[in-house]
Amino acid sequence: MNDLAAYAGLLAASFLAATLLPAQSEAVLLGLVLGGKQSASLLVAVATVGNVGGSALNWLIGRSVERLRDRWWFPVSPKALSRAQDRFRRFGVWSLLLSWLPFVGDPITLAAGMLRVPLGQFLLLVFLGKAGRYIVLTVATLHLA
Repeated sequence: MNDLAAYAGLLAASFLAATLLPAQSEAVLLGLVLGGKQSASLLVAVATVGNVGGSALNWLIGRSVERLRDRWWFPVSPKALSRAQDRFRRFGVWSLLLSWLPFVGDPITLAAGMLRVPLGQFLLLVFLGKAGRYIVLTVATLHLA
């Protein structure tokens, strides 16, 4: 696999993994890290950019949720939307640092859009959480390999 294909695949996997669609980016990242053909730092950067981009899409959907929530294809139930909003209100904007968590991270980013968290603040906190997760996973993988 050439470098461009590896980085593009990782970017796509990371983006999709951060949306409301089920996907996995950690396995792609760690497989490439273990392959040792690309820079681990650049792989982490690409994965982070893709994952933050997917979360930004969730934020945009959240901003438009009132118009979209009744569409047949909308992937989140009204009950789940309400739960996400309640949790976000309870824990506040700092919960975006946990946007990398499976199952709860995507609804957190959607709720942030619904509750009109400013984009700059959103991007900073999501970037810190997601970059931190990828760095820890990569360092641990390199250390254990």
